[in-house]
Amino acid sequence: MNDTPPDSLIPYDEIVQEALRAVVGRVLGQVKAANGVLPGSHHFYITFKTNAPGVDIPPELKARFPDEMTIVLQNKFWDLNVTDEGFSVGLSFNQVPALLNVPFSAITAFVDPAVDFGLQFQAIAEDEDEDMSGTAGNDQSERDVASRITSTEDGSNVVSVDFGKKP
Repeated sequence: MNDTPPDSLIPYDEIVQEALRAVVGRVLGQVKAANGVLPGSHHFYITFKTNAPGVDIPPELKARFPDEMTIVLQNKFWDLNVTDEGFSVGLSFNQVPALLNVPFSAITAFVDPAVDFGLQFQAIAEDEDEDMSGTAGNDQSERDVASRITSTEDGSNVVSVDFGKKP
């Protein structure tokens, strides 16, 4: 008897990742529909790969965060635009305004700490360094984003999906 499951001809991992990223799009779309007003105490930490295809951020941010960065959508953001492929948003970094364009495929984590909800996604490329570069420091950021993304001991609703590739 063979304990190794057969290789799937259906790309379940890709389908699940795409569906979970659609959750991010739907949430951001609802915020856009509410004229950029977040309901209640909701706010979002969004981590993405800065070197992923389609990511467009100012060169100074790319230099500070060559691999991955986390932004916070809370009080001071503007021009939120959401499409089927991604989103763009205006944020201030050290009092300097910037427009960021991020495809959903570049997102590696989405957290709403107000309700202990989080999603983690597989990295874009397998050979990239998996270590987080830290928060981007946009003007309304809070501390210790990484621990909120991965903390599940308190019963939070973090969903982490990792379909390992077979050798």
